[in-house]
Formats: sequence, C-alpha cells, structure tokens
Amino acid sequence: MSETELPIVVVGAGPVGLAAAAELLEQGLDPLVLEAGEQVGASVRAWGHVRLFSPWEWVVDPAAQRLLEKDGWTPPDPETYPNGVEWVERYLAPLAEALGSRVVTAARVIGVARRGRDRVVDAGRDSEPLVVHVATDSGEQRILARSVIDASGTWTSANPLGGDGLPAVGERAVGDRVRAGVPDLTVPAERTRYAGRHIVVAGSGHSALTALASFADLVHTEPGTEVSWLLRRGSFGQVFGGGDADQLPARGALGQRAAEAVDAGLVTPRFGFRTERVEPGADGTLALVSDDGQRVEGVDEVVVLTGFRPDLSWLSEVRLDLDPTLQAPRDLAPLIDPNAHSCGTVYPHGAAELGQPERGLYLAGMKSYGRAPTFLARTGYEQVRSIAAELAGDHEAAARVELILNETGVCGGAGLFDADTSAAETAAGSGCCAAPAEPLSVTVPSAAG
Repeated sequence: MSETELPIVVVGAGPVGLAAAAELLEQGLDPLVLEAGEQVGASVRAWGHVRLFSPWEWVVDPAAQRLLEKDGWTPPDPETYPNGVEWVERYLAPLAEALGSRVVTAARVIGVARRGRDRVVDAGRDSEPLVVHVATDSGEQRILARSVIDASGTWTSANPLGGDGLPAVGERAVGDRVRAGVPDLTVPAERTRYAGRHIVVAGSGHSALTALASFADLVHTEPGTEVSWLLRRGSFGQVFGGGDADQLPARGALGQRAAEAVDAGLVTPRFGFRTERVEPGADGTLALVSDDGQRVEGVDEVVVLTGFRPDLSWLSEVRLDLDPTLQAPRDLAPLIDPNAHSCGTVYPHGAAELGQPERGLYLAGMKSYGRAPTFLARTGYEQVRSIAAELAGDHEAAARVELILNETGVCGGAGLFDADTSAAETAAGSGCCAAPAEPLSVTVPSAAG
C-alpha cells in the first residue's frame, strides 16, 4: 500500500477533531478519528452543564454542516445557546454517526512515531509512514498513517493548584478535596458537597467566573456558605472582561455577574496568592499557604480553575518545534502569547503555522494553543480547513486563511498582572485590538487562570 492510500489519523473526537474529519472527507481524503473516551465529545460532556457563550450559528463547522444536511439533519435554532451536553447530543454525536466507521471510540493513542525510526534517526525517515500506537479494550494496535492531526485538546491535563506550575506541597495528599472543573450545583450530591461550607476558587478565567457566579447563588440560599477567591495577579485589572463592550453578550454578562458577587460581599478575593502548601488542620479543614506567607484558613473544598496544559508525552518520538514558554507551535505562539496580549482577536493561521518538523504531523484545536488560554472553536474549524486543503494539495486554499473573531472588549498583557495594572491595561486597550466587522466565533469554556 502506498503512503497516499493510508488514512489520515485524527486524534480526538471533539468539536475540532470531528470537524477535521468532515473537512478531510470533503477534500476526498480518508480520515480515521481515534477517541480515547467511550463516546465522542467525552471532554465536552465533562463540562456539559456549562452553557456556551455563543449561539449555534457559530459552533457548527461549515463542512460538518454540509455533511450532516446530506443525511437530513436539521440545524438547531441558530440564535439559541447550547450547553456542552446539547452541543454533543445535537451536533457532535450526529456528526460522528454521519462519519460512520471512520470514528472509533475507546481507542487511546499512546504514541506516534515514524515507522522503524525513533526521533534521532535521519536515514530513511522521509520514505516511511507515521505509525500510531493505540490502546484498545482488545489490546494494543499499530495503525500506519499518511498524516496525523493531533486534536486531542488539553482538558485531561488541568494545571495544579501550586503557584509554580507543580502541585503544592500537600495538594496530592488531600485527594479530591482539591479538584479541577466547574461543579454542577443542580446535581443534589454536588450541591450538598458545597452547601454551608468554606469554598476556595483558584483561577481568574472564564471557568473561574462561571464557578464564582454559581457559588454566589449558593451563598444566598445556603446559610454558612463562604467563598474565597484566590488570584495570582495583583488586582482585578480586566479579569471581569469587557462587559457591554464584549461582542459575545453572554461572555460579557458572566463577568458582570462575578463582579456583582464581589461587590455584594458574596465572594472574598485574595490578591497575589500563589499557593505553596496545603495543610490539613486538626478540625478536618484545610489551610492554604502562599509563597509569601498569606494564609486562608478553615477551607473545606478547593476548586482549581487555573488552566490547562498539553500532554506531549505520547509525542516523544516525533520531532516537534514548540515555543519554550507556551508549548504551542513556534510560529503560532507569538500570536496567542498572554504575556503580550489578551485580546479577543487572533491573527489568521493554518497549516503553515501548525505543521511540525515531523512530516505530516499537525497540532490543531486547543492542543495547538499549548498553555495559552481562551481558545475559540471557530479558530479550530479554520485551522483544520486549512490543514485539509494542504493535505489535499491545494496549497493556495491552505494559505488563504480567513478568521474573524468576537472582540472581548478588553486588551492587556497577562504578564503584567502580578502588579496593580489597571492604568497600564487601560492604556493598552486604546490600540492593540481592532474590532472585527462581524462576530463569528465562540469561546469554549476553559479554566485559564
């Protein structure tokens, strides 16, 4: 079998991975999607109770929609807002069904390499296909691939509570009393877990704001509930977003709700808090200690929403060119680096920026952003459209990347947030973000801290 007859393996059956399959199929190429979970959209299901910031018209990939409509799929009301479960059940699951046997679940990719060559060997490398090692219920398999698109995301690699990027001393020892993810307080067991207790929320991204708004309602209705909010930055700055200036109204409203909770005294912020230790107390509660000696005592539960990082372990035998700071493709990193900006717009990018030194290997979706926060689904759809065109040999279409994203209404470098930077951020907001002519994207819930 020649290499051109081999499938293009897509890792991950989330929104971007399934969009990649639809784009490849439309180009006449043969995709094979491998999903580690038992169902498609496994990571989206994990935050399924969270409602997206954007309506349906912005969260469906164009090629995927064309494929679905051939099977008689009726799009949801384009002006309504799905939550994660609805996104899966009304779009991703039907899309996987339309793709049929090209999507395989319970197939966890544990390695990618060049056949017969580890990452050191040059000889004969260009003549060999990629080989994907997959763990399934029936054992380990090897699949030869013409190309690999890694759209596996970062959801399963949440950042720890520790302020230096590693778990705080004692963090592992307290088990799931320190856990990541926005709790679903509509589930009775979850509500009981947090009601009347002292809850700490760590992080300052959209997931943290979502959790704070939810916990503020719990403070109203459940006596004794207390919420502390740990921020590593020195001030609020623009953490609450653009408000009325945000071109995604639901995103702006979320920040306003969190700000109102703070103003009403329902949430107590602690600035400049980088957790160094978690200490169990004699009374069964926890104490969190920062690297400069600050303490938060009497803590019952800690919700960590400090962002995500890519799992690069199974890419150890292929050649990558990643930015040393973000662990994103080197050419993409300057466009998304939060140390330089936190704008809602991202320069268009595609196959040229996402391809790796290992021929045929591309990073896409949230995985392509490395540790950068606030990935936009529409960005991922345009990424895989470009990659599919490149793999089909249409280099002109691959290079013609067009992307218009929703303005957040804020601008500023996250790298400045260690200090009180309100004035600096206001000045930065005067020029670095040009408002797009038309909003076309959705912010996928993330836990950027």
